[in-house]
Amino acid sequence: WHPGLYLKIDNPPYMELVIEAMDESGPCGLPAISVAHYGEQNGDAMRDPEMCFELGFAGGPHLTAFYYRNDYAGIEQWSRFIHEGMYAFHTQLHREHERFAALWDKNLKAQRFAEAFTDKCIRG
Repeated sequence: WHPGLYLKIDNPPYMELVIEAMDESGPCGLPAISVAHYGEQNGDAMRDPEMCFELGFAGGPHLTAFYYRNDYAGIEQWSRFIHEGMYAFHTQLHREHERFAALWDKNLKAQRFAEAFTDKCIRG
């Protein structure tokens, strides 16, 4: 695990993809990453979308979604979080986040972001 991880993949004509380790753990106390496409509106960076995932290791390395944000649509959703010291889990919303993450992953593969990755993408 690399807490200072920051990757930025430019892959025209698509929006840049940023993957970064988060300073805080996810809701289950596991390491967390943010994955986001960034655009720009009126000089402001806009997430379209951003998703946050915990990195789990039980049964093999895997990512589990807990957050979704789209600045253009004005949407911010937490499907798993800590509220007043208790773990909260929104089952239906979490299913939607996992389905979207699978579709996004499929699209990123089709758009060849892995092939666009080079050592120059590593920023931290």
